[in-house]
Amino acid sequence: MKIEDYLETLPTNLLNGEDVQLPDKAFREIFKFAELGEEDVFYHLGCTSEKGIEIAINEFNVRKAVGIDNNQEKIKHAIQILKDKNIKAELICQDVSESDVSDASVILFWFTDENLINHMLKKFEKLKQGTKIITIWGPLPGCLPDEVNFPYIINKTPFKKTQNMQDQLLAIFGVKCVDFITAWEFAERYTKSLGSPEIKNDRFLTIIQTLIIWINAKKLGVACGDKIPESIQTYINIMKMHFDIDFEHLLNEESM
Repeated sequence: MKIEDYLETLPTNLLNGEDVQLPDKAFREIFKFAELGEEDVFYHLGCTSEKGIEIAINEFNVRKAVGIDNNQEKIKHAIQILKDKNIKAELICQDVSESDVSDASVILFWFTDENLINHMLKKFEKLKQGTKIITIWGPLPGCLPDEVNFPYIINKTPFKKTQNMQDQLLAIFGVKCVDFITAWEFAERYTKSLGSPEIKNDRFLTIIQTLIIWINAKKLGVACGDKIPESIQTYINIMKMHFDIDFEHLLNEESM
């Protein structure tokens, strides 16, 4: 099957970041990267649980922490946990598109729904100068990242706009062109940061992400060299032969 068809077999919530619980170590990495501190007002949009809020308060001493999610059951459960631990924070059951984040200084925002992202981008643009929007894997659309510790990316208000995806991609990776080594390194960073109890699953995900990164770079004209690297072709063949996942059609598109 084509890679697009395979991705469609995965749960929607895994693809869009909804209902995915980040490991504690990821929260700590994100907060250290954002230099979260006692003067900050932190919002976790699509929080699914109290974990990020708890770490932000207990370990980073933020002035205020707010978690917003539209799953009533999860929010109710999270509120009870924080109450039992005597942690003062605000958890709101609400669609993030309707949320008021006007007092935020740091926002964690991990979604892939284009309509939601574009809606929130307009809201983020109105925030006070220097507000940090933390995303995972990619920056806000049409924006150059201010800081990158892949897979974590920070955009600060006012946003630095870019006219093309090529500049955005190269800014993320910090290179002049994307080769196999760069694609593998950044794919591996993603799987290690977000973690999985099954190491073999991490490697499978790393291979898929590596191919996606390199092929996207090739489509945008920022891959190193004109030929397909031997390592890329090898992994394409492995995906096809052992997992019946096809990437070949992406290489044969006219845009290539």
